[in-house]
Amino acid sequence: MESFGSVYKGTLYDVTIIVIKVFNLQLERAFRSFDSECEVLWNVRHQDLTKITSSCCNPDSKVLVLEFMLNGSLEKWLCSHNYFLDILERLNIMIDVRLALEYLHHDHSSAPVIHCDLKPSNILLDENMVAHVSSAFPNS
Repeated sequence: MESFGSVYKGTLYDVTIIVIKVFNLQLERAFRSFDSECEVLWNVRHQDLTKITSSCCNPDSKVLVLEFMLNGSLEKWLCSHNYFLDILERLNIMIDVRLALEYLHHDHSSAPVIHCDLKPSNILLDENMVAHVSSAFPNS
């Protein structure tokens, strides 16, 4: 996978935990990735998609601030001996992902949005183990 930047965990003054995604402006594709993610994440609202909190775009930096998912990625749960998902949790995660993709493909507007990099590391789990599809949307 090509990385377009770095991801950091942060805490706001009100103790809200956030994710800060800083794009590497040395990569030309990072500009398009930032633009695509902003466009999609600002214009779609679904309980199973990660939500953008804020963004910063100037000549020197491009940054997205996203909601933090307490239980990390699905990849962590599938590829570690320290975590376990029972059959009901796995089924619920599949349903959450299906609902998010159905929304992107059919329900949010006249033009479908196709997720370009759906994989376990792009599926994040909140404190209730609800799956949220994170960004990797096509270049506009």
